[in-house]
Amino acid sequence: MRRTAQNVSPQPAIRRTAIRQPAIRRAVILLLPVLAAALSLGGCAATRHIFAPKAAEATLSPTRGNKAAGLMTFRTQAGELLIQGTLSGLTPGAHGLHIHEGGDCGGPGARNAGGHFNPTGARHGSPGSPSHHAGDLPMLTAGADGTARFQARMGGLSLEDGPAGVIGRTIVVTARPDDFTTQPTGNSGPAVACGVIRAR
Repeated sequence: MRRTAQNVSPQPAIRRTAIRQPAIRRAVILLLPVLAAALSLGGCAATRHIFAPKAAEATLSPTRGNKAAGLMTFRTQAGELLIQGTLSGLTPGAHGLHIHEGGDCGGPGARNAGGHFNPTGARHGSPGSPSHHAGDLPMLTAGADGTARFQARMGGLSLEDGPAGVIGRTIVVTARPDDFTTQPTGNSGPAVACGVIRAR
């Protein structure tokens, strides 16, 4: 009678696998904190970007004794913030325009809006200068009919939730031109219109 050969797994292969598995487990345990930290940092930034509003707007209302009013819109474009708007009821000529750190237009002359938005602690200046507040915007210029149209692309501002974020802040038009020199507001006078920037 012929005997049937039995299949037997080679013992050396089993021993090699047994030796490798503890080493793999140790490597995974050592790498887990590093991977978790990387995912946490990258994940927060990715989450902010994914869930950031695509656009925002501010309805500007006149402060007491003034007539200026209008709408400003905000949209991310090529890594910058595109700001556009139209205002009416202004006195003819140039007017300062700034994003302020507060989120409230209340109080006399929109005092609750606070100071210019300035997360980096820079000095007030022209938007094109090396040192300026993040909230320093180009001036508005109203025509003889009191209407001003505005468009500018600004770096250093964002619709994302973070240090450069403008959602929940205010945008303010002032009575006089901004000289971009006098600290901290450019001698641009009191607010004539103010609006809270809200996601849409």
